[in-house]
Amino acid sequence: MMKKALAGLGLVLLVTTLVLIYRVRSAPPASPHDTVTYSQGGLDIKVSYSRPYKKGRLIFGEKSAGALVPFGKYWRLGANAATEITLSKNVQFAGKPLLAGTYRMYAIPGATTWKIVLNSQPGKFGYFEPDHEKDVLSVEVPAETGADSVEQFTIRVSGEPSAARVELIWDTTVVRVPVVAG
Repeated sequence: MMKKALAGLGLVLLVTTLVLIYRVRSAPPASPHDTVTYSQGGLDIKVSYSRPYKKGRLIFGEKSAGALVPFGKYWRLGANAATEITLSKNVQFAGKPLLAGTYRMYAIPGATTWKIVLNSQPGKFGYFEPDHEKDVLSVEVPAETGADSVEQFTIRVSGEPSAARVELIWDTTVVRVPVVAG
């Protein structure tokens, strides 16, 4: 009798565990993955990243104010895995030469300017800071205040045949990085 009861309890625990695993795996991610592409004039740009939501939080600001992304600190440009950018041609990235390839892209936000850094270690989980010895390019770009608040972190790439812009948009902050082929 005791063996049947234990076997029944074991079966119930197994089914419950499988149901929980199924629910966790089938639930939509809190920060869904997205890939943005741009293709004009032989220049192809692809950015892969995860898109967190604001959810009423202070996004950019001072750490003492409880900002999710404090000024002056490493940010992986999204959530989950590191953000990656792939460029099909050599370009001028915010005025600095950059070879074609795939790079880990991250930022150090500030109140009026952001440092955007490209690192030669793509494919890494983004929570941990990269090996800064492998940073290949660092640029300073202005941070602007947009008219509207954007709930979900968004990266867009737009432009003309030989000149594109990688735009980083979240809450009321907009950062534009010019990318010119050649």
